[in-house]
Amino acid sequence: MLTKKVKKRASLLVLFITATAIGAVLILKSLNKNILYFNSPTEIKISEDIDFNKRIRIGGMVKKNTLEITDQEIRFVVTDFKNEIKVSFKGTVPNLFAEEKGVVAEGKLQDKKFFIAERILAKHDENYMPPELKDIKKENVK
Repeated sequence: MLTKKVKKRASLLVLFITATAIGAVLILKSLNKNILYFNSPTEIKISEDIDFNKRIRIGGMVKKNTLEITDQEIRFVVTDFKNEIKVSFKGTVPNLFAEEKGVVAEGKLQDKKFFIAERILAKHDENYMPPELKDIKKENVK
């Protein structure tokens, strides 16, 4: 037979575990809403449920001879060596941004072939290439 003291402790333990579980679920849900995953041009092309109003990140390599810099904007093409997306960006780019280098652009898709970037990320050394692109590049060389 359980005493009143043991029942009280057990109920407090159940309450604590329940509150911790609810807190963990709420934290994970809020983090999941703020995560922006990296999408390649091929993933965007084959995806059928794209929300054009949602911010996403696209990544790949800046295609050679596509970089156009004007007073108003910077235009370039991001490729994963299978598909391409044209990107338009107004602002300053990181020092490591260049043709034939890896890039991640954050912004919104206008359609499946044109991306309006709000931010350009190139926080890696000049020899970095995402593992997915290394594999694709090796396949294309063969």
